[in-house]
Amino acid sequence: MHQINRGGGKQLLLIHGLGSSWRAWQPILDGLATERSVIAIDLPGHGATKAEPESGTFAGLVGSVERYLVENNLVGVDVVGSSMGARIVLELARRGKVGNVVALDPGGFWRGWERPFFRTTIGLSAKLLRMLRSRLPAISRSAPARMALLAQLSAKPAALSPELVATELTGIADTLTFDALVRDLADGPEQQGPAADPEQRIVIGWGRQDRLCLPRQASRAMAAFPSATLHWFEHSGHFPMWDMPNEATAVILQATR
Repeated sequence: MHQINRGGGKQLLLIHGLGSSWRAWQPILDGLATERSVIAIDLPGHGATKAEPESGTFAGLVGSVERYLVENNLVGVDVVGSSMGARIVLELARRGKVGNVVALDPGGFWRGWERPFFRTTIGLSAKLLRMLRSRLPAISRSAPARMALLAQLSAKPAALSPELVATELTGIADTLTFDALVRDLADGPEQQGPAADPEQRIVIGWGRQDRLCLPRQASRAMAAFPSATLHWFEHSGHFPMWDMPNEATAVILQATR
């Protein structure tokens, strides 16, 4: 599994979301690396990591990460996840495989109409990005275009780095397992808890302006993981590390102290 390493000190593993890569963490990577030995991976089928046979399912990705932890002597490491990656770290906490956990806007807590809403909106976005694939670097340099293409994911898309936006949008377009994962996530069971260790520190962070994993889902996540603490990012969409990087860094460092 492809990984990058930064900094020194206590180890901290970062797990990105659907269609992304380790580069999603760039707005907070240097800040975390001043106090932690950061390991940021590309999930199978994403970034520079080749897909495995079951990489088109959530269960398959969790299994891949669990094996990675064992093979790299990282069982018990503190972890941070974003979106689908946040659900992965919660599932690993349920299995007792990780240390302290920060889960930023986790998927897996959709109910009723929220399931087709997720499947349809993110699916249509991916189709559009594939159509625009060759033009995405140029399009990303336009603030109005960033606002249009990232309205569901960021509360401040015009303020985001064009390079970050181009990388993320291209990643969605290029992830071959994207559609299979969307179907699996939308149609699969709700994420279950609780954490295996009730003394384990778990922080669930949620953007008040998240338009993909709606804020109403936070209460379900807390019901599944009752030992967790809920932190609201008041001026953030789906990705607090993009919209509120300083606060996201502080929350992560405090939770994994």
